[in-house]
Amino acid sequence: MRLIAVTTISLALLTCFVAASAALAAVACDLNDADRDVPRLFPNSTSFSSIYVSIEKRGGAPLLKRIENRLGTSYLPLYAPIDVPYTLYEIYRGKEKVGYIHGVNQKGQFGGIQLFMAQDLNGRIKTFYIQKITGASAGKFRDPKFTRKFVGLSLKDFDAYDPVTGRGTGKIAEITNPAPEMETDFYGVLRGLKKNLILMDEFIYSREHGKP
Repeated sequence: MRLIAVTTISLALLTCFVAASAALAAVACDLNDADRDVPRLFPNSTSFSSIYVSIEKRGGAPLLKRIENRLGTSYLPLYAPIDVPYTLYEIYRGKEKVGYIHGVNQKGQFGGIQLFMAQDLNGRIKTFYIQKITGASAGKFRDPKFTRKFVGLSLKDFDAYDPVTGRGTGKIAEITNPAPEMETDFYGVLRGLKKNLILMDEFIYSREHGKP
């Protein structure tokens, strides 16, 4: 069954928003082919709705400051103006919402990394998909043997591990780099996952659980 997009989205919003910075300008990226990619990330889903949120509308400068503090501004920059909308995919099975998909950009060794993550309603990772990554061994980061290691993990699992220094304990620390020759990209993927989890916590999960 072909997945049905609930909302009509203009072509302009289906592209990555571009900032002026040349370091890593793309932000708020969309899936290249949502009808194909959503069921791959969320098996048994039947439809999805694309919604747009921004830091400015969700909380403004105080929210931006809180996100930056949680990310660590020196290492996990947002690469986005406060008013840039982020694309969220709400995933449904029939009429029941079953989760979300959201993508972020992160700097890699040879260019930008675009990483989309699927989460259930409790904020746990179902899987993730690297839409863009450059390098001779890039395919190793897309290998299910690697991506499956993150299934069931949540933001709490990053509390005991620093994806910037590579130090810490817990489940994240036990995950090995599938491409040692691309160490920068391995930690880029971990930082991208953490950034994605924090943004989703601020945009969705904290609100749904009544947290300020």
